[in-house]
Amino acid sequence: MRGESLDLQLVSDAIKGNRRAIARVLSSLENRSVTLAQIKTEFSSIFVESNTDSWSSIAVTGAPGVGKSCLIDKILIDWSSKGIKTALLAIDPSSPRTGGALLGDRVRITAIDNEEYKDLIYIRSIATRKSSGSAPLIVSDMVEFLSAIGWDRVIIETVGSGQSEVRCAAITDRIVVVEGPARGDGVQAEKAGLLELADAVIVNKSDISGASQHASEIRESFELGLGQTPPIILTSAISGEGIDVASSVLLELEDTGRSKRAKWRERLLAEYERKILESDKLEEILENLAIGSMSIEDALKVLGDD
Repeated sequence: MRGESLDLQLVSDAIKGNRRAIARVLSSLENRSVTLAQIKTEFSSIFVESNTDSWSSIAVTGAPGVGKSCLIDKILIDWSSKGIKTALLAIDPSSPRTGGALLGDRVRITAIDNEEYKDLIYIRSIATRKSSGSAPLIVSDMVEFLSAIGWDRVIIETVGSGQSEVRCAAITDRIVVVEGPARGDGVQAEKAGLLELADAVIVNKSDISGASQHASEIRESFELGLGQTPPIILTSAISGEGIDVASSVLLELEDTGRSKRAKWRERLLAEYERKILESDKLEEILENLAIGSMSIEDALKVLGDD
């Protein structure tokens, strides 16, 4: 899919920190009216390869209800107090029927209301739209753009919808799995393969009975497997317990190396999916499939020729 003409002044304003301009550029990327390749062509100097081992993007994932948003809120406050500029991309699921999304994650984020820190925090909600995974593929382009224009860290809060969460591996440098004290959350994460990919595990709601036991069970399961055991941290977004430890650990979080093959597999699948979703023939193919005038095999052949 080809992008439209690039508004050079708009991108220049975004680079200078204009919030409205940043929002409009991200919307253009999300709507695919402009491509990251176009921006790179005109503003190549801002896209510099990092020489450090530090991460720029991190996915915070886990089952619904474990307190991801409240936890992120406290981490944003802590990082902002240290002068770290952080952008949060909160993924919200789209209805498969209407295509609509609530985009309500920012309601739980209070850090942006703090006058002292508001210039250090940027929050944007993103609908999954057509993406088969929990995080739309275009998010990777949005992350790269935000990093290029000066945001130190980008957090991606994923939907928390089971096995599709693995797709977040395709677009982030690090993966943090958040769990609650109930064993059911751990089972969900294990089923999805999330714990196999985790660079860190946070057991939130440590003020509730069973949290410490659950953290011990997770640690034991890692010790029985192969590879480096990731940090396992107990926190409570309500009481503040463990937040300072979690914030510090995540800032310096290293790649455990436990999931390199899985991550590259997801990135390969992600690029193949991107090719399908950005095909100019997609809508026509879907219509033909819906009325029965085309088979899946025929559709794949058309997409392969695209």
